[in-house]
Amino acid sequence: MRHTWTLAKIRMRLAVRNRMFIFFSLGFPLGFLVFFALLFGKGQPGMIAYVLGSVLTLTVMGSFWGLSVQLVTFREQGILRRFHLAPVGAGAMLASGILTNYILALPTVAVEILICRSVFHMHTWGNPWAILLLVSVGSATFSAFGLIVASVTNTMQETQIINQIIWMGFLFLSGATVPLAVLPLWLQRVSLFLPATYLATGLEAATTRTATVAEISTDAAALIVGFLVAFEISRQLFRWEPEAKVPGRAKLWVLAAMIPFLVFGVWQNVWGSRLAQIHAKYRMMEGRAAPAPPAPPH
Repeated sequence: MRHTWTLAKIRMRLAVRNRMFIFFSLGFPLGFLVFFALLFGKGQPGMIAYVLGSVLTLTVMGSFWGLSVQLVTFREQGILRRFHLAPVGAGAMLASGILTNYILALPTVAVEILICRSVFHMHTWGNPWAILLLVSVGSATFSAFGLIVASVTNTMQETQIINQIIWMGFLFLSGATVPLAVLPLWLQRVSLFLPATYLATGLEAATTRTATVAEISTDAAALIVGFLVAFEISRQLFRWEPEAKVPGRAKLWVLAAMIPFLVFGVWQNVWGSRLAQIHAKYRMMEGRAAPAPPAPPH
């Protein structure tokens, strides 16, 4: 743990000196917040709380992209080789990246909540403990997914391609950008297999205070299981040297990390009530009565 914290402090110092990091970690999410508030908020405080959940999701998911690119850059430039000269294991190196991302994301999350309260007149603080729980486990989970991508790619170009494919799915099929309730029903059912959906729906429910403890616990449990699987896979595949290459079949480990969410997705599609809850909450935020929800097939 001492090595992890020491590495995290070094990486935080490097990050805050990078203007590009400041833009993407603070400026970019705040730009999304203003855009979404104007587009979907419609002057309704209830909808602003819903929008806040979506923007918090994008902020947390950003750890996926940033950490994978950073780790590949470190490996290609030989920086990881220098770290390896110290008595530091792969687990400490990977954990330090996750911890760094989490600590640096917290100020952005706080600023987004304060802006919604003071500028867009959101009437509630949501459920602060549920928000903190989901931000914490969500940051760890998506950082771990980024570590897997960095561990199975050999070049920056390859990393960017895989990142783009995964990121687009997370972005548009989770409810983080387009509300799930307005998508075709078959896409809504597909979204139940994505980890981003559990983060987005959980945070939207936490900011609008429309979720029970059991619902938040389900979202958190899905993300925690995903984090544990993804972190162990990335630790096993970790490479210090830029000359060390992984075979093409190693990329299948990215799919293996999705197994917990495949299980959750099957459960929700067949027996769960997640889609019904999503529809009811969205209609409630719009100030309309919730329609009859789609029934899961039997």
